Amino acid sequence: MDNNDNNKDRNRDTRTKDDNTSALGEILLRILVTAIVVGIAALLTPGFRINGLWSLILASVVIALLDYLVQKVAGVDASPFGRGLTGFIVSAIILYVTKFIVPGFNISVWGAIIGALVIGILDAIIPGRAM
Repeated sequence: MDNNDNNKDRNRDTRTKDDNTSALGEILLRILVTAIVVGIAALLTPGFRINGLWSLILASVVIALLDYLVQKVAGVDASPFGRGLTGFIVSAIILYVTKFIVPGFNISVWGAIIGALVIGILDAIIPGRAM
């Protein structure tokens, strides 16, 4: 009986470590995809400019965190096309709020709206989840 309990404990410990590793990998992948998509959107969107690689990386982290918080607190998926009009609006708001947090990340209100549209289109094309 004790041997069985020890095996269960070991399996539970291994599962917890694997879950933590996969969660970290998922977060890093999400940030990478966000950086790529936001960088492309900044190139294609008028009123949307990112000054440098570090601003892009920091903006990607901030956007991923804001998306995570909105999803956990409000239960709204901030993917521009993931939840229709609500997701689109939340995505534009997240982009605009990032302007106040990240130096070198400049976006106008219209740039955030158009940027959310561009990100939604790119998110449908590029595998992974940008927002």
